[in-house]
Amino acid sequence: MGADDIIHQSTRLRIMAALNTLDRRQALEFTRLKAIVDTTDGNLGAHLDTLAGAGYVDVEKLFVERRPQTRIRATTSGRRAFRGHAAYLRALLEEACLPVVERNRRKAR
Repeated sequence: MGADDIIHQSTRLRIMAALNTLDRRQALEFTRLKAIVDTTDGNLGAHLDTLAGAGYVDVEKLFVERRPQTRIRATTSGRRAFRGHAAYLRALLEEACLPVVERNRRKAR
């Protein structure tokens, strides 16, 4: 499995990591996610548009007591893509941490 070009960007990776800590049906409010990711409204909105366009997140806009509220949750395909990308990163790091002798032995196989 290779890198996921949508998730690979660092802000989107942080967004997906935060959303993947929740249960499948749970969502985060936009303001809470913004604080976790430590970004601006506009930057978060642009990255959420990219993730939503790929089908990785659902963005729900509603009103609670006449106040707008935006809630974001990872979709099933978004969770699958995140797991695949995390496995890719783990393998990459594992390979990088191997001693040179072991790395050469694996390449020779």
